[in-house]
Formats: sequence, structure tokens, C-alpha cells
Amino acid sequence: MADQNDDNMPERITVLAKDFTPAAMEFHRRNMSAKGYRMEGQIVPRKFQMIEGMGEPKELFEGEQFYAVTFVRKSAVE
Repeated sequence: MADQNDDNMPERITVLAKDFTPAAMEFHRRNMSAKGYRMEGQIVPRKFQMIEGMGEPKELFEGEQFYAVTFVRKSAVE
């Protein structure tokens, strides 16, 4: 089992998928629980934008929506 206090592990990992099922299965496929992660929030379609400086946000992925699932280190929320 991975050390949940490993400072080299990112606190949060977000995965994007075009369809719900691959996003939902990623937690199990990558065995994220054994790596010290839990799912955070809901898996819902989202639109992504990027803001640089004080300018207007620009669409990422040509405005296409993706399902997003975020995994958070358990030690980061305890």
C-alpha cells in the first residue's frame, strides 16, 4: 500500500473523460483507495475555461464539456 503521507503524491488529481462511465470507473481501475485517495464531489459534465492575468476567460477544449472526477488524498482532509 502507498504511504498516505508521501509528500511526492499530489493532494488532488482530476481526470477528464468524454463519457460518464470511464470517469466513474477510474477510481477502481487505478486502485486509488489503496494509493490513499478518495473521490471528491460528483462526477458531472463541466465546461473548462482559462484565465490569464486580468483578461477574459477563454474556452478550453473548444467549449466541449467533459465529465470531471477529482481524487483527493485522504490525509489532506483528515
